[in-house]
Amino acid sequence: MITASHNPKQDDGYKVYWANGAQITHPHDKGISQAIEENLEPWPQAWDDSLLNGSPLLHDPSASISKDYYEDLRKYCFHRSVNKETKLKFVHTSVHGVGHRFVQSAFRAFDFAPPEAVPEQKDPDPEFPTVKYPNPEEGEGVLTLSFALADKIKAKVILANDPDADRLAVAEKQDSGEWRVFSGNELGALLGWWLFTCWKEKNQDPSALKDTYMLSSTVSSKILRAIALKEGFHFEETLTGFKWMGNRAKQLIDQGKNVLFAFEEAIGYMCCPFVLDKDGVSAAVISAELASFLATKNLSLSQQLKAIYVEYGYHITKASYFICHDQGTIKKLFENLRNYDGKNNYPKTCGRFEISGIRDLTTGYDDGQPDKKAVLPTSKSSQMISFTFANGCVATMRTSGTEPKIKYYAELCAPPGNSDPEQLKKELNELVTAIEEHFFQPQKYNLQAKAE
Repeated sequence: MITASHNPKQDDGYKVYWANGAQITHPHDKGISQAIEENLEPWPQAWDDSLLNGSPLLHDPSASISKDYYEDLRKYCFHRSVNKETKLKFVHTSVHGVGHRFVQSAFRAFDFAPPEAVPEQKDPDPEFPTVKYPNPEEGEGVLTLSFALADKIKAKVILANDPDADRLAVAEKQDSGEWRVFSGNELGALLGWWLFTCWKEKNQDPSALKDTYMLSSTVSSKILRAIALKEGFHFEETLTGFKWMGNRAKQLIDQGKNVLFAFEEAIGYMCCPFVLDKDGVSAAVISAELASFLATKNLSLSQQLKAIYVEYGYHITKASYFICHDQGTIKKLFENLRNYDGKNNYPKTCGRFEISGIRDLTTGYDDGQPDKKAVLPTSKSSQMISFTFANGCVATMRTSGTEPKIKYYAELCAPPGNSDPEQLKKELNELVTAIEEHFFQPQKYNLQAKAE
């Protein structure tokens, strides 16, 4: 699939899928690279497209795939009568990408009135004329036109896809009049809770829980783990990226297991495992049904999110990045963390915060395992270290696979009960400041901070 996804307009890229319907992992990546290397010169007939005429390999599957997709999607509609009657209005933007007609069709499949599309961003345009970065993850800058349209038509919920429509951002109008853009972790909590709640209503037999799974990536919130612990289903974490979650989901499905949901904090959601990848179209219409159902109980998405945190424990997250174009500098920064006070010694503290555990998925070290060897697969070609702190916080630093960024993800998990979210936020902010100062050392390594 040729796509630069949500990257700036000068970037191009592609996603490669294997016969199982999930993105490729090792060894297929090496095999494909090798085939490219061995065929750098185009074959003599490469540009002769008349060879296609009458070829038995040439057919257009879009109509049949589309029909099957919406048929499968309908099975995830649990409150059709609510959708028909709802007074809630939705705005949708495809941010100059391909999402528009698919989301319109998905809403029809769920018996919703169509969402109002942001006209300036509705049709595909590779110039992305209205946004600097066509990435709904960047939040308010990308949603300016959506906010204006929603305010004009009095819509309460905004659904935003990235250009290739595999990601979804959701914003909700608050009683204060402000718009709240949910983070990927917050929407992951809402969708995970919702898909489990709908599943449980249809599956009253408690023994079904033992074959039921949810997945998320290792840098995403652990909220699904907390829900799984309390409700009795299985939770697994994978390496970052949907290629890992898609392939793991396929393995589980082939073993007769039921995979309810998978997500990553970069606003990617697999709500329907008939697509073994993140899918912003199904996520958009399922989010709309969730919001419509809550509205019948006089609840907003924000209020339900708070209820989830009260029931399963607050999970406060903070993520950001520094830009660094020099691979040598990145290597130095991470080697410094591996040899922090003397050779082969990881840091024991970060500012005033004590470190209780280290996992390094570049080298394969994990001091939480009896043999000190990490359970998740390791990769020498990318940098990734996770620190567990004595206060219950987990922070991961890693390099991006597609951008010149060193990213960090930090989460403070509190047990269920009446914890003070403001106090937790303050503690997490202090910890993140210490990580930036002591571990990133932006002055020393000449790193550029994320532009606010």
